[in-house]
Amino acid sequence: MRVLHTSDWHIGRTLYGRKRYEEFESFLTWLAETIQENSIDALLVAGDVFDTSAPSNRAQELYYRFLCRVAASSCRHVVVVAGNHDSPSFLNAPKELLKALDVHVVGSSTESPEDEVLVLRNEQDAPELIVCAVPYLRDRDIRVAEAGESVEDKERKLIDGIRTHYAAVAALAEQKREELGVDIPIVAMGHLFTAGGQTVDGDGVRELYVGSLAHVTAGIFPASFDYLALGHLHVPQKVNGSETIRYSGSPLAMGFGEAKQQKSVCQVEFHSTAASVQLIDVPVFQKLERVKGDWDGILSRILELSATDSQGWLEVIYDGIEVIGDLRERLEAAISGTQMEILRIKNNRIIDRVLGQIHEEETLDDLNVNDVFERFLAVHDVPEDQRSELLRAYQETVSSLYEDDVQAE
Repeated sequence: MRVLHTSDWHIGRTLYGRKRYEEFESFLTWLAETIQENSIDALLVAGDVFDTSAPSNRAQELYYRFLCRVAASSCRHVVVVAGNHDSPSFLNAPKELLKALDVHVVGSSTESPEDEVLVLRNEQDAPELIVCAVPYLRDRDIRVAEAGESVEDKERKLIDGIRTHYAAVAALAEQKREELGVDIPIVAMGHLFTAGGQTVDGDGVRELYVGSLAHVTAGIFPASFDYLALGHLHVPQKVNGSETIRYSGSPLAMGFGEAKQQKSVCQVEFHSTAASVQLIDVPVFQKLERVKGDWDGILSRILELSATDSQGWLEVIYDGIEVIGDLRERLEAAISGTQMEILRIKNNRIIDRVLGQIHEEETLDDLNVNDVFERFLAVHDVPEDQRSELLRAYQETVSSLYEDDVQAE
């Protein structure tokens, strides 16, 4: 049996205001063709299908058209779990309708592990795969908050909650396999951040929980899983060097920091319960390039790109010694007549000159939500000994806002 593992599509995501629907459409077309060409039997999508909890009509159209196309192919099953960017109620809304197409959607955790343990059957109605489809586990799903508890108490409860959840679905999966009397693989899915995971600056990967528990250890996963398909981190990677615990990574570069990564999806082939994994490279549908250096270096690279008729989107970071006040005008002149576009310009030289201040060249794109709050504390001269507690309270508030399912209201 062949399974394809992918995640973190983030359909609808923009890049410095530029819409990317053509890229998403090209990727989904490629993915459908790859599924057919490689005789994939089951597709696993490990969360963050959409970039926001309220996806646009265009984003929804791309998603549903893709599912219909795969349902009409040789692929027998699709399993989709929600990530932290997804609205659980939005993904769940058409689940009964999609089930008729053998598309199984798990948008949120419930009290019953039965809802997350799926027995997938072949055309002869014989069981062929058990999937523990665990979605992103929200704080409120796995921990009961209590007044007066310490940070350490919160983190311990979260770890215990995640471990208990995976143990429960694994036990049920093993029980089902025993009842079926057939030695079929057990595959688990998840959307979380494991300790030691690689990230890239500017990739938009949010911290999932407040505190150090953003990263959980691989030891929480039961040994009964023959393969663990993870989502959330955008860099394709193994967990603890394991061939069978993997992040597929995002299929598109979500920011300029990912521009040089080779994106891929994971093809997992099972012989009985033994899994072998092969990475399938995803083509680049829109070239991104970060051009960094002094003026001569930047101009030289732009000329090299224009000589190849590049249609790339550029991020330019100037860090030369010379102060250039008309950097934007120079850059626009340099790309004039080419098919390249500059989406972002960062003038480090000017920022350095006003170190510690917010300069007109610095925009909110350069700051994350924590940076903004820390600037606010500094501007209002909040004492240093109070800042740590205020920042933690702020982070908990932001995390709660992210986890609110606005589509459920």
